[in-house]
This record gives sequence, structure tokens and C-alpha cells, in this order.
Amino acid sequence: MSTEPRKILIVGGVAAGMKTASRLRRLDPKSQITVVERGVHLSYGACALPYVISEEIEELDEVRQTANGTVRDEAFFSMVKDVEVLTRCEAVRIDREKQQLEVHFLDDDRVQTMPYEALVLATGSRPMVPPFPGRELAGVCALKNMDDAANIATHVESGARAVIVGGGLIGLEMAEALGSRGMDVTMLEMQDQVLFGILDSDMAEHVHQVLRKEGIKLHLGEALLSISGEDGHVEQITTAKGDYPADLVILALGARPNIELAQEAGLNIGPSGAIAVNQQMQTSDPNIWAAGDCVESYHLLNHQPLHLPLGSTANKHGRIVADAICGHSAHFPGILGTMLVKVFGLNVGRTGLSPEKATQNGFDPVSIFAPSPDRVHSMRGAKPILTRLTIDRVSRKLLGAQIVGPGEVAKRIDVVATALSLGADIDQLAQIDLGYAPPFSTAMDPLHQAANALRNKLDGLADSLSPLKLKKRLDLGEELLLLDIRSPEEHAEVRMVGAILLPLGKLRAKVAELPKDKLIVPFCKISLRGYEAVRILRAAGFEKVAYLEGGVLGWPYELERGTSKVSMLN
Repeated sequence: MSTEPRKILIVGGVAAGMKTASRLRRLDPKSQITVVERGVHLSYGACALPYVISEEIEELDEVRQTANGTVRDEAFFSMVKDVEVLTRCEAVRIDREKQQLEVHFLDDDRVQTMPYEALVLATGSRPMVPPFPGRELAGVCALKNMDDAANIATHVESGARAVIVGGGLIGLEMAEALGSRGMDVTMLEMQDQVLFGILDSDMAEHVHQVLRKEGIKLHLGEALLSISGEDGHVEQITTAKGDYPADLVILALGARPNIELAQEAGLNIGPSGAIAVNQQMQTSDPNIWAAGDCVESYHLLNHQPLHLPLGSTANKHGRIVADAICGHSAHFPGILGTMLVKVFGLNVGRTGLSPEKATQNGFDPVSIFAPSPDRVHSMRGAKPILTRLTIDRVSRKLLGAQIVGPGEVAKRIDVVATALSLGADIDQLAQIDLGYAPPFSTAMDPLHQAANALRNKLDGLADSLSPLKLKKRLDLGEELLLLDIRSPEEHAEVRMVGAILLPLGKLRAKVAELPKDKLIVPFCKISLRGYEAVRILRAAGFEKVAYLEGGVLGWPYELERGTSKVSMLN
């Protein structure tokens, strides 16, 4: 029996790779652990880079420091973790039969073959940069690593013109970062909304409003065609709709997994285009594991493969890999696509499936859109959040949530993600024992309120229309009655175009004057009174009635403001 220490090689020294190395050392004090990393920076928080650009994080080096300020470099991992890290060292070929990794030392052009008993691929991902003319110009940047952030920082100047191509997570974070630094920011998104595939279109409208309010020039449904400049520096970008001046262009078009090393070694690549692994993060070769942004994940609810690079997932992967290599029982169950992003003063979160995705995957989704203050409304600092919950009609199981608003979103998204992971249904969510105190929540948390509203809808106590569904019916010219049941004072301040004012206190007296041959859509500020109006009208024999989910607060489309002649049922 060999007494030689086991040789473990890890390719990639950022999130997944260094999490694997650190966990391995804790579990196995004797193995020889070596990390090869093409770059020079280790174990940094790439998700924090936009906040370096905005100067919310003061120094770039802070993203690779421990909480006590120690830089996580080669010396740190050698002395603290007993892990050898070879920077500026590129993995170029895997010989699976001999269990060897060929590496290229970039500084002295030396090539070396390294044996392994266990090999971990944490090769990450790279920004998608289509072959646009002009992509090589100075000032055209993507944001993936610390060098990218340092490069972008050299182009940030108050009053300079920045164009962000792509309205995903990084694009939105960079819009805020550059806008906060006084730059003139234009955002191009080829889809008709930002956060496409992440938020429903009516939820995304709230993000659009904030972007425009903050001075971001938002161009939707507009794709980049080319980039041009003089003397090697970018000066403008071109779309099918026009030209836009640019001193800085940020390409935020998503990420592609780095699979070339695995692919050339004959490892299986999944349908998502990332490396296929089992629940122990093992590839098709039993001696090779993979983790992080290069790996294919599975969705917990529909069991479909997908590639979704997130720092949180990469760190979980690393721990699973280390456990598996050391023979511990561990498995990675999959992901829910839980995401959070801050867009100026708006917090945005989602988890699970959207109604559209749920339908595509064979569920019968039912959703509700419910606004609420994030804490007791009379507390200073109370702010609204807008919650969309989605469940399966038959099983009543939770399927997903989207929440936007200036209030506390993250903790509610985390509660739903937890409930989804445990297979909870809407009735369990409505009764879950969440913490309450006026500075933190309402007595019935916004999730309780949304869950109960959805139970009312599911149980036939009230019909409702989401803002998107109502907008579509109005755009089609459907003849219906928008019934504003707020007070005259509220109506005078802000109102929906074409609505008739009938305060809730007068509804019972006026009910006989309302038509029964057209759909009546009552609403108020958040449609709590709208629900009450539905119950009153149902009791009076009205069948065509559905309240507007979210009311005026949740309506992301055109509103009239200021005093005007009141359209009131007399």
C-alpha cells in the first residue's frame, strides 16, 4: 500500500476552485493539493466588481481580502491552507489514461506534466462577445475579473458617455455604478424588457421606470450592430435605429462556460453547453470533478438542465466536490434560479419558475400580484414591495416568486426559496411562523398577504387581473369598466386613464347603476379595497367582476397626475 500523499489538482483559482481546495484541506490534512490558475488574482468576489466601479467598495483589492483584511494570494494559501497555487499557469491538456495534466507556465514558456489522482475543473466562464466590428477598440470592455474592473475604472469620468449593451444583472449593476459616477449612460437591450427571462414584463416595467427616472437612456428592442472609433479608441456604437456616441462601451451579454479543456479530453458536455456532472459533481470520468461556472445545473422544479453562473452556486459546488473526493456523503440537488439585484433604489428578486415557464413545463400555474409595505406602514422608513407568487393549481405547491420594490425584498425571496426547496404549498406559506415587530415587518408579512390573496383566488372567492393581463385587454379595445373605489382626494392626486370614480363607501348604494353586461374591474391603491368591492358586487349578483392586482401602486403603465375633472358615477 502506497504511503505517498494523494495528488489532487484543481484547475481554476477563483470561487469554486479555492472553495474546493480549502474544504479539501480541512477534510484531508495529508493530500498534496495544487491549484493552477491562468491569472494572478485568487479567490476574489467577482460579483462585487460593479460596486468597486461605483466606489461603494473603496479599493479593488478588497474583493480578494478576508474579513480581517488579509489578501488571499499564493502566500496566504500556502501558509494558512497548505495549498500550493501556481499563478500564470494554464492547463492545456488532460491525459485521462495516464491521469496527467499538461500545464503551460506563461511567464517563462515552460511546459510541464503533472500527475493526479483526482482532478477538479473549475475553469469558470467568460463573457459572451459576439464578433461585432470594433470590439477590439480601447474602451470596449466586458466585466468578469479584477483586470476588467481595473480597465473599466480608467475610462470612468464624470460627464463621459457610456453605452451598456445588455439589460441583465451585470448590465443593470453597471448602469447604476456608472450613473452614480456622473456618466451619461445609455442602455441597449435587444429584447423588449430588461431582465428578460428573469422577470415578467409587467414586473420589469417597474425597473424601466426607475432607470429612466435616474437618467438612464433606455433603448429596448434595439440590438448592437457595430462599434466604431478613431485612433484605436471607441467613439460610437451603431444599431438599426441609429448611432450613439460612446467613450466607454460595456458588453454585458451573458457568459459562456469554459469547456474547451473538458471537451478536448472527451468529457461529456450537457445540453446546456456546460460540463455534465452528477449530483456529486463528478464528470463522465470518475477521477475528474467539475464545479462552478463551467458546470451544468438542474432546476429543482422542472429537472431541466441549464447553465446559470452564480457565485453562490460555485461556492456550494466546491464544498460538494471536496466532500465527494474525500468519501463523504454529499450531493448537489439543483438550483431554483434565485437571483437578487439592486437597481438604484429598487430591489429586485426572483426564485423558482415564472408563470410562463411553469406552463411550458406542464404545470397549471395560478399567480397573484400583491403590493404591501415591507414593515408597519406608520414606521419611518416603511417602503412598498410588489410580490408575485405563482403556484400549481392542482397540487397548490409553490412554483416561484418575483418581488420588486424599494423595500426589503431579499428576506422574502429567501423565505420563498426555502419553502420551494422543502416542497411547501400555498397553505403552508400562509401559516409559516415568520418573525414580526413593527421595524421589520407587518403583523401579516407581505408573503402572508400575498399567499392569502392567492388562496382567495384559487378558492373562487375573487377573480383578479394582473397589470399585464389588464393592459393587454385594454390595448385590444375590450369594453370594460375600470372602477376606482378610492377617495376623491386619492383620485385627484393620481389616477388610471379612463377609470370611473366610485368610493367604496358609496358602492352599495350605487350598485344598481352599474352594468352587468361588461367586465367591472375595481381597484384602489393596492386593491385591498378592490377585493372588498368584488365581494360586494358578487353578493349583488354581478358575475363579470375581477379586481386589478396591485392597484394603482402596482400599475406600471400610464397614469394621470395632478388635479383634473373627476369622472364620477353620480
